[in-house]
Amino acid sequence: MKLHVVHRTRFTYAAPVRDSFNEARLHPFDGPRQTCQSFNLKVYPAPRVLTYTDFYGNRVQQFEVLPPHNELLVEAVSLVTTRNTPALKAGAPSAALGASDPKAGVERCFDYLQPSTYVDTNAELAGLAAAAAAGQTETWQVAQAIMAYVHREFTYKPATTTSHTHMREVLQTRTGVCQDFAHVMLGLCRSLQLPARYVSGYLYNGPADQLKGAQASHAWVEVFVSGTGWVGLDPTNAHIVAGQHVKAAHGRDYADVVPVKGTYRGTGNRTMHVEVLVELAEDPVAAPA
Repeated sequence: MKLHVVHRTRFTYAAPVRDSFNEARLHPFDGPRQTCQSFNLKVYPAPRVLTYTDFYGNRVQQFEVLPPHNELLVEAVSLVTTRNTPALKAGAPSAALGASDPKAGVERCFDYLQPSTYVDTNAELAGLAAAAAAGQTETWQVAQAIMAYVHREFTYKPATTTSHTHMREVLQTRTGVCQDFAHVMLGLCRSLQLPARYVSGYLYNGPADQLKGAQASHAWVEVFVSGTGWVGLDPTNAHIVAGQHVKAAHGRDYADVVPVKGTYRGTGNRTMHVEVLVELAEDPVAAPA
C-alpha cells in the first residue's frame, strides 16, 4: 500500500516570540514493515534544519527560529509504502511469556519493561493484566488478549484527556483517545514483564473502514515476541498492525515521541492547530495546496 501523508502544525502567538528551539519526530520509519520513499519538511519562518538519530532510533529534525515571529508553521509531507500483511497472524504460536531470546540482547528490551513518564508498572496492574490475559501463556496470545481487553473496557472519547494525561487517570475514567489506550496497554504488558513500546504515526482509513484515530496523529503499541521481534497492536481499533498504519517514531511513551516540541521566549498565550491527511497515493504524488 502506497500512502501519502501530510502533517501540518501551526503555532500562533498573541505577541511576537523569539529564540524558538524545536524538534520534530515526523520522518516515517524505514524497516521491514514500511519504506519511506520521500520526506520533505517545511518550516516557516525558514530556518536551517539539522537531522540526527535519537537514542531509540528515531529520525529527528532540529531547527531554531531566532528572530521575532508571530507564527510558526511546521509541515511534513511523506510518501510511504507499507506491507499489507501483519508480521504475525492472530493465531500464530509464540514462546511462553517470560521466555527470553538470547539473540535479542537485554539492552533491546530493558527500557520497555520499566515505568516511564505516563506509564506505571506494579503488582496491582500485573493482577489486572493476568485477568485480562484469561489464562493465555504464550507471549503473542497474551498481548492480543490485553489489546482486546483495553479495546473492550475503555471508551474512545475525544477531548476527555490531554497529551499529558497519565494512565492512572485513564484507568479511573475508562475513557480517552488512542494515546491513552496505548499507555494503558503498555502498563499492563510491562507489569507482566512483556516488553512493550509506544508507537506514534498515522492510520489510513479506507472508504469502507470505520477506524478510530484516522486523519490525525495515531498511537499504538509494539510488543517484543521472541523469535519474531517487535510486532504492532492497535488497542484503539483491536487490530494487528499492517498496511494501514504508518510508523513515525517509537519510545517508552508519548514523552519520547512528541511530533513537534520546543521552547521559545515570549508570551505564553498561544494556540496550536494540527492537520493530518493520509490518503492512497497516485504516482507521481503532488502535495495539496
